[in-house]
Amino acid sequence: MSDHWLVRPDTIRKLWIGSIVALVLLVATDLWIHHHAHFGLDGTFGFYAWFGFLCCVAMVVGSKVLGAMIKRPDTYYDD
Repeated sequence: MSDHWLVRPDTIRKLWIGSIVALVLLVATDLWIHHHAHFGLDGTFGFYAWFGFLCCVAMVVGSKVLGAMIKRPDTYYDD
């Protein structure tokens, strides 16, 4: 029985390359867009790309911290 096409190593590599190319092209379009900055910093090149990435990292780290704070032992319901 053959593997599903999404789990083949060559397909995964092609998906990574395609995603990276798409992201680079989307950030490159920022060169042709005139920004109306409201706070100064939001007018910088690639602001929405790096701001979105940093927000995503902050949410992941925050969820890890929150998960550690409210974690219960495996035997919580057995007691």
